Amino acid sequence: MTDQHNVVLLTFPDPSACRPAFEEAEHLPGLRQAAVLERSADGLLETKDGYVRGAGVATVGSGVVGGLIGLLGGPIGSLLGFAAGAALGNAAEAGRNATGGAGLIVLSPRVPDGAAMLVLDIHEASPAAADEFAAGHGATVERIGAEEFAEQVRAAEQRAEESPDDGPDRTGGTAVA
Repeated sequence: MTDQHNVVLLTFPDPSACRPAFEEAEHLPGLRQAAVLERSADGLLETKDGYVRGAGVATVGSGVVGGLIGLLGGPIGSLLGFAAGAALGNAAEAGRNATGGAGLIVLSPRVPDGAAMLVLDIHEASPAAADEFAAGHGATVERIGAEEFAEQVRAAEQRAEESPDDGPDRTGGTAVA
């Protein structure tokens, strides 16, 4: 079986069961990111935890490369090169985090009141590992292909950009009070 990039959703009717699963999820083969969404009984949604494999690597790596290049300009060049490289790496990570946040917003309607959801961004050679993991924690499993999920996020972002706001009337007419 070929490697599949999926978003795997594990729903926990009891939110307290989700925390131990989140802590163990870091050890799943192929895991890239994980997040916990929890909805209170009165409908309030919270992002409880998040994990990104390799978080900070782009920032530090870009800073080191910038510092090495900056060595050509002496000690001050090295310092400025490190700062510039770190800033570029940090911007790249911030962009990735913004996309991840939009994905969690798209998933939020799937979290029932009084329940929790563990969201896994994972490359799977086989669904068996995540299925066994979910069964061991008493969670239900749903899979969405990463490409299909990315399309859902893009469509939601496009709808949000196109939706009318409470600002001025954009139809060329005059707003009536």
